[in-house]
Amino acid sequence: MSKNSNTLLAFLVGAGVGTALGILFAPDTGANTRDKLTFKLSKYQKELEELIKELVEGKELHLNEAKTEGKRVISEAKNKAENLLSDVNKLIEQINQGKN
Repeated sequence: MSKNSNTLLAFLVGAGVGTALGILFAPDTGANTRDKLTFKLSKYQKELEELIKELVEGKELHLNEAKTEGKRVISEAKNKAENLLSDVNKLIEQINQGKN
């Protein structure tokens, strides 16, 4: 999780706890307090679900980017190894021709 995601998550949790405590200690009837609390908590639940969804999608995107980058690096390494092998074979041929 990135630092921004952790900060946002901490903010949302803090806001939820603060709202719950504020509602619980506010001078209102129990039924109204529970209704307000339920409404606020369901709102925060939806926000957290959206945040989790965004984090999962971002993680998948990073994994796809990493796979693509890994394939590119492997391809480049393979090409360099093939070129190096070709150069070595040419040198061996030149050495063998020099011996004859």
